[in-house]
Amino acid sequence: MSSKRTHVFTGSVYEDLAGYSRAIIVGDRIFVSGTVGMDFDSGKLADGPEAQTDKALDIIEKCLKDAGSGLGDIVRTRVYIPDPEHVMPVSKTIKNRVGFTYPANTTICSPLAVPGADVEIEVEAIRGSCQRL
Repeated sequence: MSSKRTHVFTGSVYEDLAGYSRAIIVGDRIFVSGTVGMDFDSGKLADGPEAQTDKALDIIEKCLKDAGSGLGDIVRTRVYIPDPEHVMPVSKTIKNRVGFTYPANTTICSPLAVPGADVEIEVEAIRGSCQRL
């Protein structure tokens, strides 16, 4: 049983540079690439870890909406944070936006490829899986 693959692009220079999609949709599953809190038009990062987290989630939310889904369908988050001091502010911001779904989560402290980025978030979602608990 095979489902066709659909690509979602957001216009990020990194998508073109590295040859990837912001998201891949296969059936009801949506795999969203690592996303930083950058305005793709200006190329500027939002100011600070909380603002970058919100901006990254805005980009992810639009991507999921383009895929016929939303933040409520997120089942897994992977969060990459260079500075361990930013884990709590980033985690609180994510909780405020998607905590009601109680997704599986992994948070890793590691350098990021984008200079100045305080956080990178990738998610997996399943369309139609949202339930308010």
